[in-house]
Amino acid sequence: MRKLKLLLLFTFTGICTSQAQNIVKSLERTVPGQGKVTIHQDPSIESLLGKERPATGEQKIVKAQGFRVQTYAGNNTRQAKNEAYNVASRIKEYFPELAVYPMFNPPRWLCRVGDFRTIEEADAMMRKLRATGIFKEVSIVRDHINVSL
Repeated sequence: MRKLKLLLLFTFTGICTSQAQNIVKSLERTVPGQGKVTIHQDPSIESLLGKERPATGEQKIVKAQGFRVQTYAGNNTRQAKNEAYNVASRIKEYFPELAVYPMFNPPRWLCRVGDFRTIEEADAMMRKLRATGIFKEVSIVRDHINVSL
């Protein structure tokens, strides 16, 4: 639980990079006739405020509990491996922006797509996949997803 709180705190500070410094200063200012707010925070958090992300395209990825849409489940043969990768390439043709994860989870090959935080987001993608008419046996599964900061 504590890790989740820290993750949310760092995510929030990452989103509010340039605006956060202004918020802290505006809260600490003295206004006649009003109370005074004093903010006590760790110096490491203060050092993060106002910093921009590097423009090199590097993103930090954190694992979290979420949902993915499973589009293929086979056995542990080479044919099943090839089919998992074929399904992954077909998904990339229809949905190039979608993250695709063909993987071996003993004893079978799987192909899962997306990094959805809520089951509603996963359900919407599952419906889009079914609407293509190619991916019929799709289901929503709980999985560790990649969350970019």
